[in-house]
Formats: sequence, C-alpha cells, structure tokens
Amino acid sequence: MDRKEFLGAAVQGGFACCAFAILDSLTPQPVRAADTDLDKEKEFVKGWMTDLFATIDAELDEATKVKLMAGCGRGCYRRYSFKQDIAAAGKGSPEKLLEAYKKNFEVWREGDLMHIRYGAENKQCYCPAARYHPPLPHDIHCECTRATHQTVCEAALGRHVEVKILESLRRGGKTCHFTARVA
Repeated sequence: MDRKEFLGAAVQGGFACCAFAILDSLTPQPVRAADTDLDKEKEFVKGWMTDLFATIDAELDEATKVKLMAGCGRGCYRRYSFKQDIAAAGKGSPEKLLEAYKKNFEVWREGDLMHIRYGAENKQCYCPAARYHPPLPHDIHCECTRATHQTVCEAALGRHVEVKILESLRRGGKTCHFTARVA
C-alpha cells in the first residue's frame, strides 16, 4: 500500500468512526453516573439511619428515646399541611376530629377512644424515613407517628390528648393502629 492508498483508507476509517460516534450519540443511553451516584447516596443514608437508630436504641433511656422521636413527630405535623388541615377541620370537638380524620385514615369511636388505623393491612411503612433503616421489635420510630397524631388531636381539641400505639408494621404488626383518648 502506497502513501496515497494509506491516507485514503485512513480518511475513510476516520469518517466511519465519526459516523458511528454521531449515530451512537443520537441513540438514547441510560444515565449511569447519576444512577450510581443516587444509589451510593441512598446506601449512605440507609447506613447512617441504621447507625443512628442503633445508637439511639443502645445509648438512650426509654424516656429520652420517646422524647426525641416525639420532637420529630411534632415537626412532621408542622411540615405537612394535610396534618394541620385535619386539626383545623376537627377543631372544637371529638366528633369533628373523627370526621376530619376519615379523609385520610380508617377511624372509629369506642367510648372515649378514637381509633386511628392505616387500613386493615399494609405492605410497608408510610414514613419515607423509616424505609431507610431496619425495623425492630419495639421500634422507636413509631413514637414519631404517635406524636404526630397526638399533635393533630391536641391542636384540634386544645388540650393534652393521650395517644397509644396498639400495633405497627415496624413492630411486627399487619398495620399501624393508634388510639387517642379524646373524651
């Protein structure tokens, strides 16, 4: 092959490479770097949440654990308007509160108790933060939700309301079920 043939072949090869590169750039490609970064970030958050709750469980007494998670539950109430809307619609009476809760939850009255249940059975916890650490038999994370319901009830009724956890998914139940002493 002489020099002229070599340059001709090289130019054709170069054009072919450019054509393939252009065609390849027009073909939709999965976004690998972002997915990898997102997966790494998710794994970091899961690990961090697991460590946080393991430390809370190992290092804090029960009263402090409940107090810490209750603060998160009150913050959740302040952060999400639909929770404040329940309290506003239920303002002034347990009957109004019961009706307001019915828009989002399964609720019923039994004497002075209002039952708040997330349906008869659920597949996963509704709290996005809870999905990032493994459940425990006496999971402290459920105290956050208990405190959220307590805050809703107290805002509506203008007084202290005792709320108890009867069952939760994270503690091995089929659903999350609370009672609030409203009368």
